[in-house]
Amino acid sequence: MKTIIWLLGLLLFVAVGAGAFIWSGVYNVAADDPHWPVTRLAMEKVRERSIAARASGIDVPELDDESLIRAGAGNYDAMCAGCHLQPGVERSELSDGLYPSPPDLSRRRGADPAAAFWVIKHGIKMSGMPAWGKSMQDEYIWGMVAFLRQLPDMSEVRYRELVEASGGHAHNPADKTPQNDDADAGNAADGDAKPQNHGDAPPHDH
Repeated sequence: MKTIIWLLGLLLFVAVGAGAFIWSGVYNVAADDPHWPVTRLAMEKVRERSIAARASGIDVPELDDESLIRAGAGNYDAMCAGCHLQPGVERSELSDGLYPSPPDLSRRRGADPAAAFWVIKHGIKMSGMPAWGKSMQDEYIWGMVAFLRQLPDMSEVRYRELVEASGGHAHNPADKTPQNDDADAGNAADGDAKPQNHGDAPPHDH
């Protein structure tokens, strides 16, 4: 009986301490204030094991198809390059401002395709990584995975060729019309892309 009372008291003490810590606001949630080392390590391990556990049963399709890679290029350029960069781009406002810092996928080799698919589809909490599966069907996500496998070995010229040949940002099977016309693709190559509208979302630059 004494043991049970002692354990209940300990649990109450921990709960009150945790509540006081949260209520005090002492923990700084600012993105420009890095996590404590122990917090960062714990979060990294949780993220790695969570992704590995959920990606383990995913069947990876054939990813060498040129049309799949080309489609992935357009979507990557529109949806990912601002954070994860591209050949010839060392940094961006988003990559500098986000914390944890997004990985530079233009230099990242050997990523597990199943894990990459899962992350793109489901996103990662408290990281700025969206769950693109909310608006993108699996076939288009696999296109991005196929493109990512080629990206680290890609030159700036090859990257731009694939993006322009892709027809732009398109991932809705009900609407096969690319959201970038030829003029927009040309402007994107010049670094002056036009805003694009997605449903009721506000315009944003790609």
